[in-house]
Amino acid sequence: MSQISLTFPDGNKRDYAAGVTAAEVALSIAPGLAKKAISASVDGVHYDLQWPIKANATIAIHTLADDAQALELIRHDCAHIMARAVQEIWPDVKVTIGPVRDYGWFYDFDREEPFTPEDLGQIEAKMKQIINARDPVKTEIWSRARAVEYYRGRHEPFKLELIDRIPEDQDLRMYWHGDWQDLCRGPHLQHTGQVPADAFKLTHVAGAYWLGDATRPMLQRIYGLAFKNRDDLKAHLTMLEEAAKRDHRKLGREMDLFHLQDEAPGMVFWHPDGWTIYRALEDYMRGRQKAAGYREIKTPQVVDRVLWEKSGHWEAYRENMFIVEVDEEGAREKRINALKPMNCPCHVQVYNQGIKSYRDLPLRLAEFGSCHRYESSGSMHGLMRVRGFVQDDAHIFCTEDQIGSECESFIRLLASVYKDLGFDGFEIKFSTRPDVRIGSDETWDRVEGMLEAAVKAAGVPYEVDPGEGAFYGPKLDFKLTDAIGRKWQCGTFQVDPNLPNRLDAEYVGVDGAKHRPYMLHRAILGSFERFIGILIENYAGKLPFWLAPRQVVVAAIVSDADPFVNEVVNALKAAGVRAEADVRNEKINYKVREHSVGKVPVILAIGMKEVEERTVSVRRLGETRTETISLDQAIATFGLEALPPG
Repeated sequence: MSQISLTFPDGNKRDYAAGVTAAEVALSIAPGLAKKAISASVDGVHYDLQWPIKANATIAIHTLADDAQALELIRHDCAHIMARAVQEIWPDVKVTIGPVRDYGWFYDFDREEPFTPEDLGQIEAKMKQIINARDPVKTEIWSRARAVEYYRGRHEPFKLELIDRIPEDQDLRMYWHGDWQDLCRGPHLQHTGQVPADAFKLTHVAGAYWLGDATRPMLQRIYGLAFKNRDDLKAHLTMLEEAAKRDHRKLGREMDLFHLQDEAPGMVFWHPDGWTIYRALEDYMRGRQKAAGYREIKTPQVVDRVLWEKSGHWEAYRENMFIVEVDEEGAREKRINALKPMNCPCHVQVYNQGIKSYRDLPLRLAEFGSCHRYESSGSMHGLMRVRGFVQDDAHIFCTEDQIGSECESFIRLLASVYKDLGFDGFEIKFSTRPDVRIGSDETWDRVEGMLEAAVKAAGVPYEVDPGEGAFYGPKLDFKLTDAIGRKWQCGTFQVDPNLPNRLDAEYVGVDGAKHRPYMLHRAILGSFERFIGILIENYAGKLPFWLAPRQVVVAAIVSDADPFVNEVVNALKAAGVRAEADVRNEKINYKVREHSVGKVPVILAIGMKEVEERTVSVRRLGETRTETISLDQAIATFGLEALPPG
């Protein structure tokens, strides 16, 4: 039998017979390691301990101490255990697929009757029985004919269709625990007992079309969560409870900020207070971008398909575009236009007006650009995923040697904006060349090197995300962490040598010859709609004073105080504060409760004592104590707080 050489993380090498399994490798190192082992990484690929290793490779043995691998296996095994539990309770149910996702998994089932909350409890109990049985997990490679015969005999049409979708040159791998079996690529744990029985929970059921196709059968999708231990599960459930309290859709109703309706799916109806937040954020961003050397432009929303064909979007993105057909007078055929899904090609058109010299570069063009993208109805979620949105978009046209400095200055601007908005830290993902790309390796080497050097120069930590760059160039993605630990990808910085070439963008260089500029795509917020949703949830509706739509309510305790209430309101408005009067014939405690639910930052209570002394009684949102200050002090204090940062 031929020999292979395996290289371990410490650099040591050992020779084994070809076909050795990772389990055998672990045993050769130490019996204790073999007992603890759950999987291996072989040349960076996650391997089941039972899979044969047939060629020289690097290898790392994983245990439950390795979070990434352990959680993947625990969640994947939970999916299989849940499917087995369902079929043991209801043998007629047909199974489909059950992938790992986020913090858990889901599995789709074909069952006539809907699953109920009581059913989920029954499934959980059966899963714990299966876990406690500690059934060994076994795997085999089957021929296509054997697998087809097996599933036909068990009347599993969905598995038969999956087999048809697997390329002929790929192995069909079967996994068992107990008598239950599933078609699966793996890897998996070595026995069901390695899944912690107290660290998973089934959460809910939803409808899902088979393979995401609305023309195919509607299935029932059961979602679950799984972690390494009970404490991690409990912490996550607590976070979910807190997230539910912070849900921007719930708070949006309570604060009367916006709504959505079926007649305009994925399009936001902004109410006065919500639009106030939007405009305050827009004004802030406009000021920050102007100070950073950006020139604001405005481009059309409806653009002829000819431009989208030139840019490449018609071929690559047409399914997500809203198409507009117009019968133009005298034309023999309809003119086909599209609502713009992004601003980039239009910005090149602005750049192309007139001759540009190297002295004009870098040229920073910014637009609060209204875009429309056809998102599936199932993917839309309040403000977080919509069909109509506005990007804080900008494109920088520059020379190659300006990429680094533009990247550095952008990161500084982005960090400052995020800090102003209450996010002190962020993560950067440096995404490198994908398998499918344009441009030479030499160009990619050069541009990736520049971008990475710029990130290093900015002094901000980053992680490399191999193969996740755009097809035209590498990019940086910026992720915020909110108040309850959730991560949101918002900002982006992308290097693009492709679009200027497609759309004939040029500049005259030092040498007098024409050259192609680089185009840097960048956004800080991403979209106003989504970012406002993030802000609402991050602050649980208690927005910073300068962003709050209703900053101060001046509430009368007695009707005789009404004239002074109006005087205070007018004085605050003159100082730039969004103030309003509440002179309703209601008790002050009622008014305080109502405005607190509406997340008004400051309530000023005024009775006859305040009238006589020309003072106000101040109660801030979330505080029980009050303080009395002079009217002049109130105007100065809240006038200053109403100013945007920066």
